This record gives sequence, C-alpha cells and structure tokens, in this order.
Amino acid sequence: MFIRNAWYVAAYAAEIEPGKQIGRKYLGESVVLFRTESGEIAALEDRCSHRAMPLSAGHVDGEMIRCCYHGVEFDKRGTCTRIPNQTRIPAAANVRSFPVCEKDHLIWIWMGDAALADTNDIIDSPEHNDPRWTWKAFNFPVKADWQLVVDNIMDLTHVPYIHARTIGGNPEQHYGADTNVDFDGRKVTLIRHMPNSVPPKSYIDAGGFKGRVDRWQEVRFEPSRGMTLRVNAGGCDAGTGAYEGKRDHGFMLANNHFVTPETETTTHYLWTICTTASKESGVPEVLFDQFFDTITEDEVTLEAQQARISETPHMKFVGIASDGAVNQTRRLLGAMHDAETGELVAAE
Repeated sequence: MFIRNAWYVAAYAAEIEPGKQIGRKYLGESVVLFRTESGEIAALEDRCSHRAMPLSAGHVDGEMIRCCYHGVEFDKRGTCTRIPNQTRIPAAANVRSFPVCEKDHLIWIWMGDAALADTNDIIDSPEHNDPRWTWKAFNFPVKADWQLVVDNIMDLTHVPYIHARTIGGNPEQHYGADTNVDFDGRKVTLIRHMPNSVPPKSYIDAGGFKGRVDRWQEVRFEPSRGMTLRVNAGGCDAGTGAYEGKRDHGFMLANNHFVTPETETTTHYLWTICTTASKESGVPEVLFDQFFDTITEDEVTLEAQQARISETPHMKFVGIASDGAVNQTRRLLGAMHDAETGELVAAE
C-alpha cells in the first residue's frame, strides 16, 4: 500500500551538492534528484523520453540535466530544452517533475497530485537548526514494508527485548509503563512514562546517572504533515520533576524517523538523532554509535519479519494488548489511502 498525496524525505540536503545528481526509487517510481549550479533542487522521473536511459546516469550542467546517451537536456521542471541537431522539440519529449522542498537540512518530495502539494504542511525539525542541539543523520535501506517500520516505532514494548544491549532496560518496566494513546483523526500520539526505572547503558553513559531515573518516551505521528515519527525521550533522576516538565537537568533525546517507501517490500529509513549533550563532553558521539547499533537491531528484526510475511502472505497478525498505538496508526493510514484511491484497506 502506498499513499502518494503526502510529503516524504527523499534525501538529506548535504547528499546533493551543486551540479550533482542521485537516482533513487520512491513508491515504486524511479526518480532523479539534482541540484542546479545555482543551488536549486529538482526531482524528475529518472527516464529520458528519447530512449529510456536513466537521467541519473547523465550529468548536471548549469541549470539543466543532460542525458548521457544522446545529449537530450531537461530543466528543473522536466521541460525538454534541447535535442542536439534538432530545432523543433515535441511536447512529448518533456518528463514528469515532482514537487520538492528543502527544509531543515532535508529534501522532501511529493509523489502524488502536484496540485495538492503545500509546503506549509511539512512538519518542522527544529533541532536541526538549533545550536543547543547536536545531531547526526543516517540512512538505512531496509528490506521490509514501510508500514512495519512505522509499527516498530509506534510500539516501544519491543525495546527491552530487541535492544537489551543498548537502550533496553527492564521488560516489566516497559510493559508496566503508564501508557496513553491519543488519536484525533489526523495524529496519533503515544506517551509512556516509566518512573523509578533502572537506566539502560546508553542513559548511564550520556547522563551519568548513579541511581534510578524517571524515563519518558513520547511518539507523535502526523502523516498529513510528512511520513515522520518524532520521538522525544529521556530521563531524569527519579523524583526530580520529569513528569511535571522539569527536564533541563536530565538527559534529553529527539529522534526523527523519516519513513519513505521504496517498493512494496523495501524502505528508505532515514533518521536523525539529536541530543542536548554538549559536543565537548564526548557524549553525542557515544550516543550516535549506540543508536546506530539500536537501529541496526531494528533493521535485522524488520527484515526477518518481512521474510516470514512474504513467505506466508495469507496469514494475519494476532493482536495483543500493547497494540493500541499501532492499531490507531494503521487505521489512520488506511483511511488516508481510502480517501486517495477509493479502495478500502483493512487494518491488520
């Protein structure tokens, strides 16, 4: 299932320098992203209209991209501007362009009806521009359905099992967490509080905790503003006011999970981890390494799931009590798909 009328992160801005291009597949369609010499970002179907050569195999020259096969040129709108040794350029030579937006060091793309694309709807990632935060970006190609990636973030009860070596913690504390799921028709919010918890290794390394902590995990997913799951997490010394909003003395994380379908069973999983810990402390680099290991653990898990799902496509999931946020998210995505296509998609 694809939802086309939505914003997706196509790449990090730093991946595409002026005069460069990359080819990627989004929602089953091959796209070439390129930055003109003046710095503008463009996205076109990655197929020359002449003989179907990928434009990503060509090169950018000034404000256009040139096919490497016969030298046919296209501007950022997909208009064919030059065919060597030919004056007349047929309209059929033009290629499709996709709305793109560069914001918060990210390149967003809209794969659906261009008339519906509104850049004002794109969610903010303020940590990427705030000097108080240190952040690092990663891009994992995951061999799994994009919805499984979303499910994984919306159900954090897997953390003590899959991530026992990194951010895990005690399983009983996770399953016994004070959990609230809110759904307002556009956004799913999952809030989990784990008071008086034994801190996991990553928290001890980053926060220097000597005893128990009050932990929080807050996940917000509003797909109409971009396929992004924003996760705020952290901990403070137990009993010091974390749940009353007094968190500046503790350890805080902001994780942005950008989920972009490649095909029905593969996903571009882009994510940034952001922390208020100072660079001078050395903590951010420790965290980045630990969370790289954490997401790698997720990648292995998701790919193992997908292998069994592909092997037994007729079998359904069996629900358990902790599926509340996942179920609401699946309903929301199904409703968006239904509204877009008129096809009814049943939640698992």
